[in-house]
This record gives sequence, C-alpha cells and structure tokens, in this order.
Amino acid sequence: MLGEWAEQRPCAFTLGPTISLGDRFSSRQVRLRERIEFSVEIKGSVALVTGANRGLGQAIARTLLERGAARVYGAARRVDTITDADVVPIELDVTDPTQVQRVAQQCGDVTLLVNNAGVITAEPLMSMPDLDSARAVMETNCWSMLTMCRAFAPTLAAGGGGAIVNILSVASWVGVPDSGPYSMAKAAAWALTNCVRIELSSQGTLVVGVHSGYIDTDMVADFSGPKTSPDDVASQIAEGVEAGSLEVLTDEAAHQVKAALSLDPGLLYARIQDSWDRTHGS
Repeated sequence: MLGEWAEQRPCAFTLGPTISLGDRFSSRQVRLRERIEFSVEIKGSVALVTGANRGLGQAIARTLLERGAARVYGAARRVDTITDADVVPIELDVTDPTQVQRVAQQCGDVTLLVNNAGVITAEPLMSMPDLDSARAVMETNCWSMLTMCRAFAPTLAAGGGGAIVNILSVASWVGVPDSGPYSMAKAAAWALTNCVRIELSSQGTLVVGVHSGYIDTDMVADFSGPKTSPDDVASQIAEGVEAGSLEVLTDEAAHQVKAALSLDPGLLYARIQDSWDRTHGS
C-alpha cells in the first residue's frame, strides 16, 4: 500500500531502486532543504518552556535567559514549583487541551516553543497489567506535544515563524523494552516532529528534534551510567536553534544510535536482546 501511495505521489515520496543513499541531491531536494531550514536568534526572543520547574526544562529556561531572551514563560502544573524569579510562571497541564488553548491565548507573544514536559514508566509492554500507564505516557509525551504545536503555530506564524523545539530521545530510534511505553511514545513524537516540520515550513517555523541518551535529572536518578548535564544539553539546544539545525544530538549515545539505524535489526538489537534475556531469565 505504501508503495502504491509513493507511485501516485512521486514528488512527495519515493521508494524503490530509483533512490539510494549515495545519490546526489536533486535541485528540488536542495531547494526543499533550504526552505525548511531557518534560524532563530535567542536574544530578544520570547520563549515558553513546558516542564520548566526542574531538570532539563529548568536548565533550558535559565539558558535562554542567559543568552538574552526577552521573556521566558515557565509552564508547570503548579506555578509555585517555578523557583527562578526571572521566569514568568504559567500554570499548565499539557494533557488538558482547554488549558493549552488558554495559555496559547495568554502568551500571544511567544516566538520559541519548547515542548519539554514528559514522563517515563519502567514497564515492559507485554507484562503490564493493563494499558492505563502506557496511555498516560503517550498522552504526555506525544499527544500533548501535538496539542501544543497546533495551539501555538498561529502565534509563531504571526510573529514571523519562530521555532518549536521538541525534546525527544535516543529511545525515539531504538526500542528499550523495560520502558516500552516511553520508547513507543518517543518514536511517535519523532514522527510527529518530522511531519510538523514539513507542514509549518511554509510559515517559516523552524522545528527542532532533540535526541539525548541519559540526562542527569530526577527522571533517571537511579541510573548509574554516564549522564549528560542538563546545562550542557540546554546550551546545545540554544546553539542548534540559532544555527537552524533540524536535529540536535546531544551526546555520544545519540550519535551512535543514529548512525546504527541503517543496520540490520538483528545486529542493532542483539545487545538489547542479550541484556533482556539475562535480566529476565529467558
């Protein structure tokens, strides 16, 4: 079915032997790349960061202010958890569409939207007692991201285009079975980001996907392996926005996983399968 769709729309999508990774970009592809790459200067911008009360969101809000943002709205479910006096606290539950629309109207000067709010659950998909927690993860990490993009797109267009930054993960690219719902949601959010980027290209909006391994936040406090500092990730995000980057890969794990996507799945997942079998007794 996908092949038939591609044949009917050859300008929009191409499958099969006519294109290989080694082919040069056509003039049309180069023009498209130029059209979807924009840059946004942090200095003087007005940003809204979801999940800005701690961890990466707090670091992003602080970094934007340090780089000269005129105003940074910090969104959280409880405004009293926004402790930075220079951040404008905004009450927002990103899973509530009514609240999202209210905030979009309230913050009509936003030129930079950072969709950072997220949750994680350490549950395998097949052994969960039910799907309630998986649906909750999808709601926060994927559907609310789309709701925010849709609500703020007109505001960004009115301001000249602006930028959207979606916080994704290496789990967008590779399934982590012990956190199945998280991987599932981040993979969907990656697809969402790429589709939204194409749709908003005509209004001049830069859409950036941020992929990281482990970031040193409360979310992965129990993980003892290498972690990147939130401040480092925040700085890379700011630099990516100003450079017009479509993706920001913040650590070695992100670069390695991205490079491995072309591998046979049997090779890509061999170590994950071995780890699963050891810890789950298969």
